[in-house]
Amino acid sequence: MQAQELLEARKERGTEIAHNNHIKKSEKGWLVHSQTSDASYIVQFSEFDHTHSCDCPDYQYRKIKCKHIFAVELIVTEEIDELGKVTQTVTKKVSYTQDWQAYDHAQIHQKELFMQLLQDVCRRVPQPEYTFGRPKLPLSDMVFLSALKVFSTFSLRRFLTDAEIAKERGYIENVPTYVSVAHYMENPDVTPIIKELITVTSLPLTSVETDFTIDSSGFGTSRFVKWFDHKYGKEVDTRAWVKAHLICGVKTNIVTAVELTMTNEHDTKFLPELVFQTAQNFNVKEVSGDKAYSSRKNLQLIGDLGATPYIPFRKGTTGLSKGSTMWKKMYHYFEFKNEEFLEHYHKRSNAETTFHMIKSKFGDSVRSKTEVAQVNEVLLKVLCHNICVVIQEMFELGLDISSLFPIGNKLT
Repeated sequence: MQAQELLEARKERGTEIAHNNHIKKSEKGWLVHSQTSDASYIVQFSEFDHTHSCDCPDYQYRKIKCKHIFAVELIVTEEIDELGKVTQTVTKKVSYTQDWQAYDHAQIHQKELFMQLLQDVCRRVPQPEYTFGRPKLPLSDMVFLSALKVFSTFSLRRFLTDAEIAKERGYIENVPTYVSVAHYMENPDVTPIIKELITVTSLPLTSVETDFTIDSSGFGTSRFVKWFDHKYGKEVDTRAWVKAHLICGVKTNIVTAVELTMTNEHDTKFLPELVFQTAQNFNVKEVSGDKAYSSRKNLQLIGDLGATPYIPFRKGTTGLSKGSTMWKKMYHYFEFKNEEFLEHYHKRSNAETTFHMIKSKFGDSVRSKTEVAQVNEVLLKVLCHNICVVIQEMFELGLDISSLFPIGNKLT
């Protein structure tokens, strides 16, 4: 059983290599790049006894199929005629054309459209009732400016020029000091407002997204924490992270729900809330995720919502349902139709793409110093990402900007 599990693990990693297109034909055989280093290995097919070999350390030591052989098998089909001649057919990776005209228009007009759409969603932000003291700045304006600041990737002082432009175009009433923007980002009452706006910005794509994927990633902060490493018997300094747990669509990478923590909490407990929030607005058909989300509770919850969970099973797990019929159903699917299962499972790579889009455009770390401000800053990155996705889809799908975020009820 252990040997079979090892083969399944190699097959899964080989599938990842094949999907990443790290395979090339050479004079000596098939050149497969390593996943962990800059090395490359040669996989050979014998035309006489139809055997395979690889010069990687794993195959040379164990003499069983390695992940590189599995990867090549996925893209090469051997056909043997009556005379024993072997014909190798390569299955090329499917690529999709980019509508470059739509992409160019979206990028050229992105900042202008971003401010317009951001104002549309910020109009939902309720203004707290005035009681006494100095009148407060409009909360909708401050959320607008906080998001625009994150979008610009500038410091608070350098960002004020963008704030002046926003005032000239009528998006805000007045330009506050940079200190006022910082104070609002440190306000814990702003956190649920930004999360609701993230949901609002995902709604224009409800008819597009039916398959979703879930994952987590960290955003670096300027704080360092100390902890005692029992293995090495000394204190270790490490950077504190804001960990974002999100669920997104696999077609457009729109984020439908997000939860944040300041500690490295386990991923699995965040799946129920993220999936449930998504199901409130979207017709969820598939949910994919890595093994960190594998539990009977999670699989059954996804099944109860009418969707299919594509989450692989950890080593040593069995098909015993223990109250979860979905667990047993997906376990047998995973065991007996593994390749078909993995085709759906590998949609989870779109979550990594989503994080890459957010970090490459708005930064993989936060400038804020306090925990509340750091959480709000990461949420604003996600909000800005969603608006940019909607702008892109406006040009590719022909969405009408006037009907994207119609004036509705105020946020709760």
